[in-house]
Amino acid sequence: MPISAASEAGFLPGDRIIRVDGDEIERFEELQTIVQLSAGSALAIDVLRDGAEVALQVTPRPAMSNGVGGEQQVWRLGISRSGAEYKKHDPLTAVWRATLETYNVTANTLKAVGQMITGDRSSKELGGPLRIAQMSGEVAEFGIISLLSLVAIPSVNLGLINLFPIPMLDGGHLVFYAIEALRGRPLGERAQEYGFRIGLALVLSLMVFATWNDLDHFGLF
Repeated sequence: MPISAASEAGFLPGDRIIRVDGDEIERFEELQTIVQLSAGSALAIDVLRDGAEVALQVTPRPAMSNGVGGEQQVWRLGISRSGAEYKKHDPLTAVWRATLETYNVTANTLKAVGQMITGDRSSKELGGPLRIAQMSGEVAEFGIISLLSLVAIPSVNLGLINLFPIPMLDGGHLVFYAIEALRGRPLGERAQEYGFRIGLALVLSLMVFATWNDLDHFGLF
């Protein structure tokens, strides 16, 4: 795009992006995720141009996007892919690639949560069941592949949250088991009761906060 971060950084039509900050990438979706998680930080991008590698430095710019899930701030370079292709994998390779994708979703989720805690990302991006329902309806219009991807990501996120060291969740039980292994005996009933109360308060607070964000997102406040 003219007058964009990419054009000012020296990108040209036909450039093939091969690395971002030293990490190789294969898909355009990977680049999109990296740009969104950059929160406006400069990126070192290596492109393949006429058979030679060219190193570029670019800083994504904020923009408002009115896509799936409503209007929100995003980060953009000002480029688009020239096309798309699908690759079919054998079962073993598919399982391995799915494992890598699950790892990437988990790592990116933790990074996004960290940015919310530090204030580099708005906590209003945290959505609950109402926004998931809205996005499901919108994504379903793009086909079954897009819908399955949307189903997979919240499933991974729920599994991740369930492993947080919060009493009531499986991660909290693992913490209790670890303490029991170190002490040689379980925590007292009173300590466990207070732990479960704190865990319940944290889980309910998260649910209320996410639902509040959903209602605010739909303009009810």
